[in-house]
Amino acid sequence: MLSGWMRDLLTGIITVNQILTAGIAITAFSLFLYALSFNLRDRVARSFAIILLCVVTVFTSEALESSSSSPQVIELFLRLEWIGIIFLPPAYFHLSDAVLVTTGNPSRGRRYVFVRLMYFASVIFLLLLILGRLLGPVVVDKQPTSFLQRTIWTEIFTVYYVVLMLLAWINFWRAYRRTLTRSGRRRMIYLLAGASAPALGSFPYLLYGSSLAGNHPFLFWGLATVSNLLITGLIILMAYAVAFFGVSWPDRVVKSRLFKWIMRGPVVASAALGVMTIVRRSGELFGTIYSAAVPAVMVATVLLLEHTITLVAPLWERFIFFGGDRADLALLQNLEERLITQNDLRQFLEAVLAAVRDHLQSPSAFVAALDGQELSLVVATGNSPLLKGFNLSEALQVVNHEGNGNGEEYIWGDYWLFPLHQPPETIEGSPIMLGLLGVVHQPGQVILRDQRQALSLLLKRASVALQDRQLQRSVFRSLENLRPQVDMFQRLRALGRYDSKAGLLEEALPPESDMAEWVRDALTHYWGGPKLTQNPLQNLQIVQQAFKENNDNPANALRSILRQAMDNVRPGGERRFTGEWILFNILEMKFVEGRKVRDVASRLAMSEADLYRKQRVAIEEVARVMLEMERQTQNHFGGKETR
Repeated sequence: MLSGWMRDLLTGIITVNQILTAGIAITAFSLFLYALSFNLRDRVARSFAIILLCVVTVFTSEALESSSSSPQVIELFLRLEWIGIIFLPPAYFHLSDAVLVTTGNPSRGRRYVFVRLMYFASVIFLLLLILGRLLGPVVVDKQPTSFLQRTIWTEIFTVYYVVLMLLAWINFWRAYRRTLTRSGRRRMIYLLAGASAPALGSFPYLLYGSSLAGNHPFLFWGLATVSNLLITGLIILMAYAVAFFGVSWPDRVVKSRLFKWIMRGPVVASAALGVMTIVRRSGELFGTIYSAAVPAVMVATVLLLEHTITLVAPLWERFIFFGGDRADLALLQNLEERLITQNDLRQFLEAVLAAVRDHLQSPSAFVAALDGQELSLVVATGNSPLLKGFNLSEALQVVNHEGNGNGEEYIWGDYWLFPLHQPPETIEGSPIMLGLLGVVHQPGQVILRDQRQALSLLLKRASVALQDRQLQRSVFRSLENLRPQVDMFQRLRALGRYDSKAGLLEEALPPESDMAEWVRDALTHYWGGPKLTQNPLQNLQIVQQAFKENNDNPANALRSILRQAMDNVRPGGERRFTGEWILFNILEMKFVEGRKVRDVASRLAMSEADLYRKQRVAIEEVARVMLEMERQTQNHFGGKETR
């Protein structure tokens, strides 16, 4: 028998273990959602998501069972726990096979079939569990906790569990040996270490050691608590290793995104649950079954932790994840936070125009930016009828004509026109005009000296805004032109994390989402335009090969490939306006023939909303066909180079 203080100590250890058990379930579920949200398309991430789902099932059932007192409820949760245990071995082997494939050792069919057979075997064990053959009756009156008795089928499943786990670890070791890069081997070690947690921590050892655990409760609960602590950390370590599979983001982005997810999800939820449990159990010691302090403390914990994470997140990103690129990335972050958007520019210029109108007592004013040789209206304020339908090209001609003003302002109908130039300190030589500021004046109105001084300062403010607009548009154009090369580099770098041959010796195909966007742009300018001639699709091998057939004309080369892809979408036989021809007819009528949306929708007897949906499907189908054409071309030429 235990003394009073030892009993209280044991109760405290059990409470901590229950909190950790619930925390593992919360962490696994949060990481499961992370896998679903960011890299579910990758085979490694999908198989890891199955493992996490098994862990969620096991530890959620265990947490609910430990807080129940009814024998029927306890037995229900103990049997539900076994659903996760049953499917854990094939999920592990599935993950090990996916990792092995990623490192450049694809299955020739045997591992693929074996994975399916093992899932089928687990389904059989699940049926045995439902029929009551896999496990015996529940034992609730023995120390240290409730458990299910084993049967002959339990022994068979234990052998199945151990053998599959060993085979999975053999595959993990083979994948580690095939990984050559330093970062890849390091993450493979993390994966090997983390993979031990669910495998060793989910199995119900009380099936074979209930007598020993009952005689030494402190040893049992102490080991269970330490085990749960290790499982929590190792699951996160395993998730960290898997997070790099199937994504082309830079390492710092993967680390930062996962860290934020863990801090805002499992850490906050587990801390709130732990504090709430401790407050509730403390209240029970003083005779209070449920206290209003429980929800208050829980809410306060969540708010304080979320506030702390928000404040600290920029610091840990800068000092933990940015590394030697800290200065460059901090500059980019600062640019993102202080970027002048079109709405910001419009608001600033509206304030400038309001001040100009106030000084000159004008009913309306506008600012127009000079883009190339044409003026484009940026913002206009006031209610003058002249704001509607005026021709800015005439205003530009007035300013360019020397005799229409004194060099500072020009007369254009009821408007004073003030040229906006780059600040003198930013240029060398003659000033460059950025745009015009126009203000309606009263008949016979003259600008006074103090008005001119204030107006001069306001014109400088508007000039600075237009100059920033011009610089930012130049930066955006450069970034837009750079994006395809950056995306390709990141994909190649991601492929080379675990398989150097795949990363450096094979041409990376663009993602389907990017491909569909490029195809849509190219079709929009099908008969000519920058979206066709400057399209990233020009870099595809199939387009490069089409150059010779089209007299080295990039537009004709890409147009011919688009035509081939659309012809592949076309059904066989003579063209008709039936259901199976809808996708081809949309492509032909909308982009090749250049008809309006209303005309196409009317001809195909559908609403415009339905037409847009079908158009998106048609473009995605063309992108898929072009991807397959590019893949076949790469394989063909890759085979020639190998030979």
